[in-house]
Amino acid sequence: MEENKVDMFLMANGRYFESTQIPQLKDRLLRADDSKWTMLQSIDYKNPTTTLIVSILVGYLGIDRFMIGDTGLGVLKLITCGGFGIWAIVDWFLIMDLTRDKNMEKLQPFLF
Repeated sequence: MEENKVDMFLMANGRYFESTQIPQLKDRLLRADDSKWTMLQSIDYKNPTTTLIVSILVGYLGIDRFMIGDTGLGVLKLITCGGFGIWAIVDWFLIMDLTRDKNMEKLQPFLF
């Protein structure tokens, strides 16, 4: 893929990924085929900040886990009221990294 397209993609979507993943991501995008460009643009990435806010406000209901696609853990968190509050508090510190990891997982099929 052209370097200017890769730079444009990373500028627009870099906040959705871990900063340590950006160099590796750039390298993979540069080696990717140009035909994947439109598919890369259509992926819906979750905003880690939004997920954190939802986790703080209603995390005990598991909505944050549903948002990132962890349906099973969302149901479990809902049934236990956020692990009796403990799991909800732990997720305040983990949910942003989990969201970025899920965004990378969405991107992986298009890079190979």
